[in-house]
Formats: sequence, structure tokens, C-alpha cells
Amino acid sequence: MNYENIKLIVSDMDGTLLRSNHELSPEFKEVYHQLIDKGIQFVPASGRQFYSITSYFDEEQINMPIIAENGTYVTYNGKEVFVDELDKDIVKEIILESRKIDGAHLVLAGKNAAYVESKDADFLEFFQNFYSKNVIVDDLLAIENEQFIKIAINHPNGSEENLYQNFKRFEANNLNIVISGEVWLDIMNNGTNKGKALKELQNKLNISAEETMVFGDYMNDIEMLKLAKYSFAMENAHPDVKAIANFEAPSNDDDGVLQIIKNLI
Repeated sequence: MNYENIKLIVSDMDGTLLRSNHELSPEFKEVYHQLIDKGIQFVPASGRQFYSITSYFDEEQINMPIIAENGTYVTYNGKEVFVDELDKDIVKEIILESRKIDGAHLVLAGKNAAYVESKDADFLEFFQNFYSKNVIVDDLLAIENEQFIKIAINHPNGSEENLYQNFKRFEANNLNIVISGEVWLDIMNNGTNKGKALKELQNKLNISAEETMVFGDYMNDIEMLKLAKYSFAMENAHPDVKAIANFEAPSNDDDGVLQIIKNLI
């Protein structure tokens, strides 16, 4: 496979760039510098919080483009490119609906922090893997002076089976309801996704789909995979993702993203 024209590499984090224990390969730093030497931009694109994404990278690396919160918050050279705020009345309805579902835990992702009202110890330990800057509150409805950019809802027994049908009706409110992981459901403004954010970056950097390589593993990666000639589903990816990707990479626990990139450099 000829990768000589690649100028932009975009990778999901969990289940893709990160191993299943949420760790980044120690090889990444060296590989990243080799990409920069070749004039190739690397972009992490995740449902994670911005602050959680940057915690994985050195200070020199966080000036790279970053697609956070499934495309609702985008930065480049350390500056905001895009912030997509949710309607607060709809946020209230979704919070009330989530409280009716046994086992559901809602994360209200704001521009400045992520907020939860759950007191479940197991969930709180798990949630902090994805939201490093977070606040535990008594009542999510009482939060003021914050821009809410995404809602993430967790169900330990599976998001597709236990959450999706409950929240699908909110698509009528011009929202995007996406299964973003085995135990996560994400809710954003309609039309906002990793693909839209990637398209903005491609336009800004004057980079085409033929010059783009993308890696992903779950349904929230589909829109951005469609914007790359070199689209890779991980070996561990959801079948729907494998169906639309042009190629397959080894699993995240085998550092599949880095294996492919090392072939490139």
C-alpha cells in the first residue's frame, strides 16, 4: 500500500490508539516526532473530554489539532476552533429522563469541566478514566454559568441495549444520539460529530480525503472514517465500523495504529 501522499492522520482514542487498560504505548512519542519531521499532522479525535485527551500527551504535542467530545469542541495550536453548545431546556429533559433508568449514569460535559451527580463508587472510578477535569454535584439541574457541549450516559450492562431506545426520541429535537462505546451513549446537536470536525480541519489545512488516514473502532467514528481514503477499522471494532472502513488494523491491544503508522514512516 502506497502511503507517500499522507498529510493527516486522525485516530480515535479508546479502543483504538489506547490499549484496553486506557494506556498509550510508550512508543507513541518517538513515532509522533517522526511524523512531524515528515510534515504529517496527527490528530486525536475522541468522545473524551479535552482535558482527558491532553493528559496523554506532552506539552509540545497539545498544540496539535484536537477533536474532543465527539466533535463538539475542537482546538488547533492551543486555540479554540469550535464550541457547540446544547440548549439548556433539552439538557434538563434528558437529565430527568436518565434519572428514570435503573443503572444509568449521566455525565454533563461542559466547556470547563464534566459534571456528575452519581454517587456510585464503581462508576465514579470508571468515569474518571475519561474525564480528568470533573466535578461531583448534588444536582445537575442546579449548575449555572457553564456551556454544555455534550451529554454522555453510561450503562454498565450496555448502551445499545439499555439506553438507545429511551433517548432515540430526542432526535426530534435536532439532536444526534450515538452509541459511542459498549457502555456509552453520547448526545450532541444534530450534525455535530467527529466527521464534521474533521472536515473543518481538512478545509483549514487544505488536505484532501486522499491525503488522510483515519482509525476508529465504534459507531461515533463512522462519519470521520468516510472522509479518508485510508480508513482503518481496528480488529476489535464493531461490525458496522468494519463494514464501512476500507482497511483493517491490528487490535488496540497490539498497538495496531502505531503498527500501521510505522509502515508509513
